[in-house]
Amino acid sequence: MTVAITLAVVDDHPLFREGVIRSLTEMDGFSIVGEGSSKEDALRIAVQQRPDILLLDISMPGGGLDALSLILGQIPDQKIVMLTVSEASDDVMTALKSGAKGYVLKGVGSRTLADILRGIAAGDSYVAPTLSARLISENGTGSRANPFSALTDREREVLELASAGLSNKHIGLKLDLHEKTIKHHMTQIFAKLEVSNRTEAAMAFRDELEKRRQ
Repeated sequence: MTVAITLAVVDDHPLFREGVIRSLTEMDGFSIVGEGSSKEDALRIAVQQRPDILLLDISMPGGGLDALSLILGQIPDQKIVMLTVSEASDDVMTALKSGAKGYVLKGVGSRTLADILRGIAAGDSYVAPTLSARLISENGTGSRANPFSALTDREREVLELASAGLSNKHIGLKLDLHEKTIKHHMTQIFAKLEVSNRTEAAMAFRDELEKRRQ
């Protein structure tokens, strides 16, 4: 029997918070262990409940980014996902540099959010693809010269299998991940490598391997 992923949601908009909680509790594999609306609530829940993943809004009272730093200062291994409307590059970079495992925009669907959280619980990280592409574009020529440096270990693993000709379904079976999770990884890979399909990604991967052999 699969152990449920424990979650806590901290957002100062009750309707949104309740909607997220309801959507996730209706799916198998998730258990909500706490909810709140402020930085103080976030810290209390993290210390007392120790959820597998803590979802934080950025604009809540006390500040989500401040809560992120405060919590990780006390509980370094706490997995935190920012769930926000903010697309500001400064917010994204601050969150990631402070230790957030994910940066998800609030327009995401519930099933997509569930897949993202499953991936993060398994050790992955996630940044909304549109934001990931923008960060690479804004980060100077170094990242553009070698976009592979922006890939996570899991994304590299997925790309290697995709380049070997495996479908998303077979990659998921090999890595014990949902097929939708693999699709999200591929979307991230396309954005970071600035390619539009699997063939281009595979060609870029082979070119990168060839450069390293030289």
